[in-house]
Amino acid sequence: MELIDILILLACGAVSGVLAGMLGIGGGMILVPFMIIVFNHQQFDQSIIVHMAIATGMATILFTSLSAIRAHHKHGTIDWKLVTALAPGIIAGGLIGGSELFDAFPTSWLSLFFALFIVYTSIQMFINKKPKPGRQLPGKLGLFSFGAFTGALSSLLGAGGAFVTVPFMIWCNVSTHTAMASASGLGFPIAVAATIGYVVGSWNHPGLPAGSIGYIYLPAVACIVAASIFTAPLGAKMARSMNTVNLKRVFGVMLFFLAAFMFNESRKAFGM
Repeated sequence: MELIDILILLACGAVSGVLAGMLGIGGGMILVPFMIIVFNHQQFDQSIIVHMAIATGMATILFTSLSAIRAHHKHGTIDWKLVTALAPGIIAGGLIGGSELFDAFPTSWLSLFFALFIVYTSIQMFINKKPKPGRQLPGKLGLFSFGAFTGALSSLLGAGGAFVTVPFMIWCNVSTHTAMASASGLGFPIAVAATIGYVVGSWNHPGLPAGSIGYIYLPAVACIVAASIFTAPLGAKMARSMNTVNLKRVFGVMLFFLAAFMFNESRKAFGM
């Protein structure tokens, strides 16, 4: 990689670490557009460039989420009972999504799917719709099913799952701060399952650049993690001092701009 590529990835890692700690997101979705820029600059195969960006972003969540978890756990804001209830389904869905579904989607449709879901999530977070007072979390089967859906969807989009789990938990009357902190706890099992799935599903795929394990580009992972593990605790500290409405709006606005970039990538992939 050239120096400019390394600097871009280090800066992205620093920002994704703050966002991971502050909003509960793993940072993978934030990284995808910038990794596409870097991978284009390195002239990677266009047919797999979005797949590589998504898979590499997810691999960074393995490390960033641990740093965010540690910061939130110190302040007791993670609901570990909820995390452990969702984790089995998340792992099952992540393994299936990463190994079986991910490679089946062409770049054009994967980019479009990515963008549409982010728009939906952005709108839900920005309007700050209040949940019904009596609504509660579902039982074990419901949580497993939702976890499996989240794991599969997150593996397709290279996301830590907060774009689904945070709105779901808030909808079930979990407090915003607890929801975002608990989403950090869920980011690690999502990342483990999806990363294993990516490697298994894309092993010996033609056109992969040197330094890759399947779709995961290790030099990019190293650059991003080198910065994100130090900035995630800062984001967690910021989250505890911010108003919950502002937290959700920051999340919503950030995702909206990300969606715009991915719509453009989808347009180019469709040849429009």
